[in-house]
Amino acid sequence: MSEDSAWHRHDAACAAGEATYTDPHSGYRVFTRVGLLARGTCCGAGCRHCPYAHEQVPMGQRGQTIQQPAWLSDSRPSDSTPTAAVFWSGGKDSFLALRRMRNEQTHDVVLLTTFDAQSKIIAHQNLHIDVVVAQAEQLATPLIGIPLHAHHDYLTQLVPAFAMIERCQVLVFGDLHLQHIRSWREETFSQDPRTAHYELRFPLWGEAYDVLIQELATAGVACRICAIEHKALAAMPDINLGTRFDRALVARLPDGVDAFGENGEFHTEVEFRAAPPSNET
Repeated sequence: MSEDSAWHRHDAACAAGEATYTDPHSGYRVFTRVGLLARGTCCGAGCRHCPYAHEQVPMGQRGQTIQQPAWLSDSRPSDSTPTAAVFWSGGKDSFLALRRMRNEQTHDVVLLTTFDAQSKIIAHQNLHIDVVVAQAEQLATPLIGIPLHAHHDYLTQLVPAFAMIERCQVLVFGDLHLQHIRSWREETFSQDPRTAHYELRFPLWGEAYDVLIQELATAGVACRICAIEHKALAAMPDINLGTRFDRALVARLPDGVDAFGENGEFHTEVEFRAAPPSNET
């Protein structure tokens, strides 16, 4: 039986006002959101439908435990400054988007990271959520983790995370030039009444790669290849997991491979040095 039948059972049980439903895979009785709300507080067990942002789960265990959006850092944004939520993958594009938002100095910043609810792995980047937790600590930036469940509506899973950021006005994406992805984001968020009021920003959109590579060098961070598409391996025989992404690597990429891996050829992980990277340009 698939996970989506479990979510369908949960939604049906909630619609009927029931406190539990039977999980179709395990046969166990599982508390619904309705049932958990009736308890009044988080029990700290990492319940699948926790409506309390897993507030009683110890911070050090949350990355491994949570089934709903939750803070994965002790830091929080200011309660008096508008906040921008940066969609954070742990790689170079999201880092550069974060850096540009910080340079504007108009918003506090929160990182939002989606990951597979079962494997705890961030899609495409192939990084464990614990890697991103460590990055957020090094950046001294608040982080919300959003575990994604298969066959469950994407926006429905994101909305509770947005609600946790009281002064959130802006959603920030590190997209560079893929129009179909940007268009999908704009249509998805603007057409849903739960998210239509957010401003979507794409601070790297259309920027020259030379400029972005120089920004990475100026920021004093190291970027390394953390995932390579299977079909791209043959085209890049001398590039491996752990290879440093920099101007020298870009110069030796073969024709047909996007310099920033925007067609999915490869993905990167940002590694910080002893101090968090500077925001100076």
